[in-house]
Amino acid sequence: MPNEQQGEHAVAAAGDAARRHADRDAAREEIEIDLLVEGIFRLYGFDFREYARSSLRRRIRHAVEAERTGTISALQDRILHDRGCFDRVLPRLSVNVSAMFRDPSFFLAFRTQVVPLLRTYPFVRIWQAGCSTGEEAYSIAIVLEEEGLYDRCRIYATDMNAAVLHAAKTGIYSLDAMQRYTQNYLQAGGTRSFSEYYTASYDHVMLHPALQRNILFTEHNLAIDGPFNEFNVVLCRNVMIYFTRPLQTRVHQLFYDSLVPFGILGIGSHETMRLTDHEHHYEPIAGAEKLYRRVA
Repeated sequence: MPNEQQGEHAVAAAGDAARRHADRDAAREEIEIDLLVEGIFRLYGFDFREYARSSLRRRIRHAVEAERTGTISALQDRILHDRGCFDRVLPRLSVNVSAMFRDPSFFLAFRTQVVPLLRTYPFVRIWQAGCSTGEEAYSIAIVLEEEGLYDRCRIYATDMNAAVLHAAKTGIYSLDAMQRYTQNYLQAGGTRSFSEYYTASYDHVMLHPALQRNILFTEHNLAIDGPFNEFNVVLCRNVMIYFTRPLQTRVHQLFYDSLVPFGILGIGSHETMRLTDHEHHYEPIAGAEKLYRRVA
């Protein structure tokens, strides 16, 4: 019996030691992440300090694997001394997921509920914030083109990542992706043949230059930059879900300050206006699609 008790105590002690070791490893990793994002902000001006930690942690771990540094501290050292390394890692840290007519019901609601309101303006400014590689900006351009409004609109498509903006400006996408987007386009109320908007060459397509004529792709960092114009529409979909609550609050204030009275705000399907400082400053236009109009 004493031997059994000693064995149980030994197992318990080993378990306690393992938990303490795991806690130290987790604490060390959090310190390393804090130092990494602080270093990136101070040296390069990209602010990931208020990004949701679980998502950021996962992306940093992937960057460690891709750069084969072994530890986050070693990754930090390389990033701070090698701009090329930072340029490779930045797309891994930022969220660059996009698709043409993603969530088709949103674009159908934009076409049927927002476009009639935009017809009342002599000129329309639209801000597509966090535009990534440009698919949603081009989707809005197609809707406006089909509704006869594009010639009196300007779309400001912004992202903090210069590399994805360069890709967006080319208007080149994979043929497989465009074939998938065709169904989205139809469900979004498209009135033409989707293939009219691009030219295929081997396994890629190039969007027709006419779609680019009223889109300005430019850098803007939601975490640190301020308003830069007045807009009739601000669209920022599935971006704020990666932010902490304080950064979400900052971005909502930025959008509110950027919208003209009765301007339109569109956010992502998993994002909400509830419990924000500006919840009562908007009324829903298409609540299920997260389209709102500023009323105060």
